[in-house]
Amino acid sequence: MITLDGVLQAPGGPEEDPSNGFEFGGWVAPYGDEVSAKIVQKQLKPTDLLLGRKTFDIWEAYWPQHTAIWPTINDVTKYVLSTTRKKSDWQNSVFLHNLADIKKLKNSEGSDIVVWGSSELIQLLLKNDLVDELWLKIYPLTLGKGKKLFTDGPIPAAFTLTDSAITTTGVIIADYKRAGEVKTGTVGE
Repeated sequence: MITLDGVLQAPGGPEEDPSNGFEFGGWVAPYGDEVSAKIVQKQLKPTDLLLGRKTFDIWEAYWPQHTAIWPTINDVTKYVLSTTRKKSDWQNSVFLHNLADIKKLKNSEGSDIVVWGSSELIQLLLKNDLVDELWLKIYPLTLGKGKKLFTDGPIPAAFTLTDSAITTTGVIIADYKRAGEVKTGTVGE
């Protein structure tokens, strides 16, 4: 979930992440419709998760009590990149400590791993060419400030659109898969 200016901070509610004086928490709420609800349900399929520590802290306090919305959230493995936490009472939580741990996980056998939120983690993955697919939900607003998806120099990379939808409220939902190196040329030639 990102705005037109790339903000992904606190989409779900005012108390989600007010860090650095962010005052627009809950900015996705006015844009819900049947199209987005169906797509979100598809994206909530059982799959392992990779989360940054701050996102994990928010989720750990919320999701275990809200399984009616996401029935498999307690069952999937939640891998958490953290230098400060080593354990959690939330079942199936595994803590990773560095980029090497993430690379080892990516190269292991098993199900796909999905990242939700986690702005700093996403930037680390993009910078180190560890992103195979991007699911972007682009909301028709700008916020001017907040944590952003692209701020710390992702590597040049090409992606191919594999699926897309536009909701009745103007949200563009796009699924992009990694497609090799960036190609350049001259327009009109």
